[in-house]
Amino acid sequence: MIDWFFATLKQYPEVAIFLTLALGYYFGKFNYKGLGLGAVTATLLAGVLIGQIGITISQPLKAFAFLMFLFAVGYAVGPQFVRGVAKDGVPQALFSAVQCVLCLASVVVICKFAGYDVGYSAGLYSGSQTISAAMGLSTDAINRLGLPPDRTKALLDSMPVAYAVTYMFGTMGSAIVIALLGPKLLGINLPAACKEYEEKFGGTKEMGGAGSAWHRWELRAFRVRPDGRAVGQRAAALEALVPESRIFVQRIRRNGTIEEASADTVLQEGDVVAVVGARDVLVNILGTQAEEVNDPELLDVPIQGVDVLVTNKAADGKTLTELAAMPGARGAFLRKITRGATATTIPIMPNTTIQRGDILTLVGRTADVSVATKMLGVADKATDVSDVAFIGAFIVIGALIGSLVFNIKGVPLTLSTAGGALVAGIVGGWLRSVRPSFGRIPAPTIWFMNSVGLNIFIAIVGISAGPGFVNGLKTQGVGLFLWGALATTVPLVLGMFISKYVFRFHDALTLGIVSGSRTTTASLGMVCDLAKSQVPALGYTVTYAVGNTLLTIWGLVLVLLMT
Repeated sequence: MIDWFFATLKQYPEVAIFLTLALGYYFGKFNYKGLGLGAVTATLLAGVLIGQIGITISQPLKAFAFLMFLFAVGYAVGPQFVRGVAKDGVPQALFSAVQCVLCLASVVVICKFAGYDVGYSAGLYSGSQTISAAMGLSTDAINRLGLPPDRTKALLDSMPVAYAVTYMFGTMGSAIVIALLGPKLLGINLPAACKEYEEKFGGTKEMGGAGSAWHRWELRAFRVRPDGRAVGQRAAALEALVPESRIFVQRIRRNGTIEEASADTVLQEGDVVAVVGARDVLVNILGTQAEEVNDPELLDVPIQGVDVLVTNKAADGKTLTELAAMPGARGAFLRKITRGATATTIPIMPNTTIQRGDILTLVGRTADVSVATKMLGVADKATDVSDVAFIGAFIVIGALIGSLVFNIKGVPLTLSTAGGALVAGIVGGWLRSVRPSFGRIPAPTIWFMNSVGLNIFIAIVGISAGPGFVNGLKTQGVGLFLWGALATTVPLVLGMFISKYVFRFHDALTLGIVSGSRTTTASLGMVCDLAKSQVPALGYTVTYAVGNTLLTIWGLVLVLLMT
């Protein structure tokens, strides 16, 4: 039976790939306190194990999966990458570039000192910096070196050995260094720093939502008293009586008839007014000055929640305070801000700046939400349809441009088809954020292209390198692990000191900025947990976009520097 099974895998290598993915995703989901192998490393190890029986896989499939993956990466980070480089994210983008240079330089110095060849160096870089995508660009670069086939194969086979040995500390070590060691090294009290930042910019801890009986926004009915200040006032003037909070008149009952209210509706004696606003305002201010009425029919206001993709130039770069003052924001309440490729939740504070490409979750009366949606961009409606023509065309254009080779003093320089696909994804993602009429790729599809595309590539790498993996691990294991740990730690420690003392970022943002620059989501989660706040996430998105792009491209640069 076992002989038949092995023979079938050899005859049908596509089955071996699916088996590798199944094992990788299954074992990769197990973790301890948020740390584990992850799907990529587990898939690599499963591929190496299965590859021991000797399976030959067509290389075009590996290249196809990798191009799909890199395009998805670029598409997801495009809006933040372009904005970070071109606008107010410049300090963070610049620091991210510095951090990426430190990561590359540390690996080059260590590998030259330790005497590793270009294959081990590329794997050590990808593993210690947890940037799996760099392996694809390193593979392309090694294939272009013009070495004898057996030498090229030896280099490519050593790459996953170094990656697997160094990745574990690359993941766990970076989280430990940034989240646990970082505050001690920099003398930062994270909870206090985040609390000070929230107080400075007017932030509050968000409560309520699913599973909670408490709700921030409520709709209540009040009767206009004969001697009340509301008599003869426009709804907008009444709303302005509470300048420190947002309240809105939604409906009125007048002479038994229910009418929808607008900003120009004039209130009269005896009107029953449906007012929406923060619970504490309605209870502590209006509740002490007006008679509350139980009117279920009046309070039966059609409401909706909508995810809005910010695309309008007029909203780009505005703070929440500025947006709230715009006429189109009347009656709409913000529930959540999601930003970037990792769908990072951004704290809702008066001075929080909204960017193109952000997803804002709005709630309120249907008519009000529709107006606010037009002011901000377009409704991000749920769909399972992707613009495949857009995906195919951009990958082709990017790959064709990337395939061009420029010889400078005898040195061949090229982005490679993989690098071209990454750049095409960045451009495509940015265009989608400013011209949403085309190029839609739903989040589940991006996840599939990103996660499964990468892991198909990794599975093929593991299966192909399987026979030489065990021997490489025996000869290089302990030393390789220690050098990898050093390559993980040194640039992070240097980066943290540079971020605090050279760039002088706020203590509440520093560790989030470093996490984004090294694209380590595990450390961001630990930092936010320790801070008891989402404020560190404000420094993550721009730096992640820049870091993810540069660290991937460094896979090609590393090969040039090590040859």
